[in-house]
Amino acid sequence: MRYIIYARKSTEEDDRQILSIEAQLVELREFAAKEKLEIVASFEEAKTAKEPGRIKFAEMLSLIEKGKAEGIISWHPDRLARNSVDGGRIIHFVDRGLIKSLKFPTFWFEPTPQGLFMLNIAFGQSKYFVDNLRENVKRGLRQKLRNGVWPSWAPIGYLNNPKTRGIDVDTEKAPKVRKLFEIYGTGTYTLHALVLWCKANGLRGNLGKEISLSNIQKILTNPFYVGLMRYRGEIFEGTHEPLISKKLFDKCQDVRTKRGKEIETGKHKFAFLGLLKCASCGSSITAEMQKGHAYYRCTKKGGVCQEKHYLREELLMEQIISFLEKVSLSSEDAEKVLAAFDAEQDKARDEARAEIDVLKNEVSKIEAKLSKLLDAYLADALTQTEYAAKKEQLLSRKVELNEKIKDFTDKGLSWLEPAREFVLSLNQASKLVESGDTNAMTTFLKNIGSNHILRNREFSFAPKLQYELAAEPCAAVSGDLTFTTVCAVSVLNIPQRDFTSVLWGRFEK
Repeated sequence: MRYIIYARKSTEEDDRQILSIEAQLVELREFAAKEKLEIVASFEEAKTAKEPGRIKFAEMLSLIEKGKAEGIISWHPDRLARNSVDGGRIIHFVDRGLIKSLKFPTFWFEPTPQGLFMLNIAFGQSKYFVDNLRENVKRGLRQKLRNGVWPSWAPIGYLNNPKTRGIDVDTEKAPKVRKLFEIYGTGTYTLHALVLWCKANGLRGNLGKEISLSNIQKILTNPFYVGLMRYRGEIFEGTHEPLISKKLFDKCQDVRTKRGKEIETGKHKFAFLGLLKCASCGSSITAEMQKGHAYYRCTKKGGVCQEKHYLREELLMEQIISFLEKVSLSSEDAEKVLAAFDAEQDKARDEARAEIDVLKNEVSKIEAKLSKLLDAYLADALTQTEYAAKKEQLLSRKVELNEKIKDFTDKGLSWLEPAREFVLSLNQASKLVESGDTNAMTTFLKNIGSNHILRNREFSFAPKLQYELAAEPCAAVSGDLTFTTVCAVSVLNIPQRDFTSVLWGRFEK
């Protein structure tokens, strides 16, 4: 009788006790020699048997079907099949008389009803082992996620720790990944520009490959960098160290949302292309050169438009600079206001303690909601999609609150930090007027407001409240400070403090 040797070992299997393919072949050839069996072919395959579709296995059955062999030698029935389809094919070949003998050094088989029954049991046990192993692996992964441990390869900026089985910060790449978020958050870098930035700064993937455009997109949208883990559509809290703040992450998502397709500017670079919309029809405002001058007009892609834009770039620039001058604050005055804020640092820390208690109370409420949400999901009151969406919303809010608590604990700041940022942005407006940097002006306008439109050749937009107030001259003017402190108090909601009189008194000349 002619036999075919079949050896298989899956690199995906967790069964460490299975012999390697080379070891199986040695054992099977010695077994064939001892039993004086004729070997006509030998097949070896490094592929899982969990699913049908093995090429070498199919070739072996094809040879048997053509009558070139009548028996198979393998280490164990689970080497032949771990799924019901392939196992059924072997048994069917035995029933048809194509396979007259199956030899295993570790298993007895005869082509009798009893032998087929035992072979069926062996194949069934093999399938049960695979199914049970799959469930155990899934259960282990879910438990790791519940414990806040990432169960897969670490993203760029982190490393897998083989000793602790946890995720560590990659001290070499983490600062570069953090910088990647920061520069994208400015709104002045495209994804293609970030790819070039990564090449220039030597930022590569964990396998040493160059960062591609798709890699950039994955990095910028991965909540892992703020301490959360997205796994199969569900968000979990992680125990790993965040690389960036939730505020910076959200800012980058806003930039991605607002940024459309990269605008083709041709040979001439128009200063404010991509910033404006038509007030009448909502179409984008395009630009073109006419008689040596740049003009802005409606594309009229939204239909009939009554607006007659054709606004020269110089006139648009004048309107933008006029607004920037209204909200600008000189470096000298900015330093005075910031110095006054620094003097109130200790008092701000005391006030922050009460705010921390409020935030911690809100965190506790969110944790209670998460628990109730899980109970509702387990009781089939919510679908998987509804549960995952609500859970992501609650966890995102929890991260924001914990970041605020950390800021207040480290700095004691509640209103003070936003006030500083506001003053610095007013100083930035002043520097923009001096520099004439149109790209920076566009970014600044996008950051401080929305709905930038042209109506009757007039530029307007919806500024954030503090900038709207800053643009209105203050009636109580004293010294060189015209509006800043009043706006800081009224807009930033400084709690129970009359900073107007304090600052005006300090800066009177």
